Amino acid sequence: MWYGFGSRILYRIVVIILKSLVIYFSRSGENYVDGKIKNIDKGNTEIVAEKISEITGASLFKVNPVKDYPFDYKECCKVASFEFNNNNKRPLIKEKIDISGYDVIYIGGPIWCGHYPMCLFTALENIDFKGKIVKPFVTHEGSLFANTKEDIEYLCTGAIIKEGLAIVGSKSFSCDEIVEKWCEDVFR
Repeated sequence: MWYGFGSRILYRIVVIILKSLVIYFSRSGENYVDGKIKNIDKGNTEIVAEKISEITGASLFKVNPVKDYPFDYKECCKVASFEFNNNNKRPLIKEKIDISGYDVIYIGGPIWCGHYPMCLFTALENIDFKGKIVKPFVTHEGSLFANTKEDIEYLCTGAIIKEGLAIVGSKSFSCDEIVEKWCEDVFR
């Protein structure tokens, strides 16, 4: 944790020196929120990703599958479960990610079937994370990190993996202070 005015200046210097990228997947449409199915215009993970970018100056990269996930929550859950249980049926993504020019990589997504969505697996596999600082984050409605710590360790071989951040999705609009504190400690 950075403390005091001098520490904030030091943090800003670190942010300027280290180039950062936020890689995330997020889905709008019907979502499980506060125990109910609700329609949301912007995905919870996208809201948190944008907050991280605002705080750190990081570039944003949204993972977009070639085929959109269903709008309907229950149908989306069926697709997510099918993808998870059939590893050879991972979704294709529209654009590959180049992290070569970045030092700190924030990786985020919702919890689906206890893991990151399979489109994030597609996006992150075969990327060289050696020596990169990786800070994972998730949005959830009660499962905290579930198995995403293991996902990150598997996908980001060679990375310096730092403490993650778990945000209850329905609280994504009001989590500024928590996100800022987490972002300020790049080395924790």
